[in-house]
Amino acid sequence: MSLNSVNTNMGAMVALQSLNRTNEALNVTQKRISTGLRVNDAKDDGAAFAVAQSVRADVAGLSAANEQLGGVKGILDTSLSGLTKVSETMVKVRETLVRLADDTLNADQRAQYESQYTALQTQVTNFIEDATYNGRTLLATAAPGGDITTTRNESGTTYTITSVDGAGTLIVAAAPTDAAGAQAALADGGDFDTVQTAIGNALNTFGSDARYIDSQISYNKDKADSLEAGLGALIDADLAKESARLQSLQIRQQLGTQALSIANQAPQTLLSLFR
Repeated sequence: MSLNSVNTNMGAMVALQSLNRTNEALNVTQKRISTGLRVNDAKDDGAAFAVAQSVRADVAGLSAANEQLGGVKGILDTSLSGLTKVSETMVKVRETLVRLADDTLNADQRAQYESQYTALQTQVTNFIEDATYNGRTLLATAAPGGDITTTRNESGTTYTITSVDGAGTLIVAAAPTDAAGAQAALADGGDFDTVQTAIGNALNTFGSDARYIDSQISYNKDKADSLEAGLGALIDADLAKESARLQSLQIRQQLGTQALSIANQAPQTLLSLFR
């Protein structure tokens, strides 16, 4: 094909193609700088974007799991606070029972200690009934109590916390009416001993559950941080590199524009042949 043609300007075509490629690269670089991401969507890198979306879903799942665990933590902490007050009150209950076990008390003294015992029993009942968080409790087996099953990770794996029958197992019986009744309550296997053991077991169980929930929340946070760090390495743009590339492309764009302008002027030289 003749190069001396006004119909086909090969120089201009080559310059235009080069300028278009430069403009495309410049658009990509500007997009990366403006968003801070190397991979913004599937058009940038389909495989990397698919992986990034999967990681984002995992991070979102971990955040949701921690929100649920936070609510369960509130219920557990409230239950433990109530149990702690019950345990502290049981110290006074034992002290009063020991006094009631004394057969030398007169009727008035016994009546006073029985009244004190009943007041302590009421306090224990109130502590158990008030140990609710957001309408839920672990110190009852019927509504608003009952076992709690919560999600613990991004996969929806569950963890179950077993409730206790506070009204049935954590409250001492009515005040004994004589020394023999008080002595029986204090004996091994007696009412006080049984209730005290149940309270201790509940404190141990809920304490273990609370430690696990705290550890799981901390682990989920650490895992989410690790996932986000990996996500950043996968899709974040190297802004220092992109900034240098931007300047280079801007210079190439200016040179490409000038080259195209020069190429477009080439057919004008053919006119001189006809003068």
